[in-house]
Amino acid sequence: MSKVLIAYFSASGVTKSIAEKIASTINGDLFEIEPKEKYTDEDLNWHNKQSRSSVEMQDKSSRPEIKENNLDISSYDTILIGFPIWWGVAPTVVNTFIESKNFAGKTLIPFCTSGGSGMRYAENDLKKTYPNYNWKDGKRLTGMENDEDLKNWIN
Repeated sequence: MSKVLIAYFSASGVTKSIAEKIASTINGDLFEIEPKEKYTDEDLNWHNKQSRSSVEMQDKSSRPEIKENNLDISSYDTILIGFPIWWGVAPTVVNTFIESKNFAGKTLIPFCTSGGSGMRYAENDLKKTYPNYNWKDGKRLTGMENDEDLKNWIN
């Protein structure tokens, strides 16, 4: 298998635990997409239209700052990008990460965590927003997948 990076954003820890499981299963490297300002429980209250996450997600051009990183993606062939589903799509902080790097020549595979929303809308949104990148089919993961399931999906 080629060299794989698992980059993920996790607000509550669910996506992080799945990203860690993927990295362990396929011997990939982990990178956490960290917002410069961590999300609080109040920020994540989607019932409040004035919460930080609600405001960001209602503005398609929103790009929350991420912590500075020196991540060099040049040695990776495949990059999995993980995130929780927010309002049917990837959180805008994921767009900040994607726009901070040049993924030309890389294979990108999205994965999401969600209590009920599927992956298709989020995946289509990423492909539409970044059409020049080589996207492969993504997957909604629950954490219940076994190692063999994960390897088969990624391969």
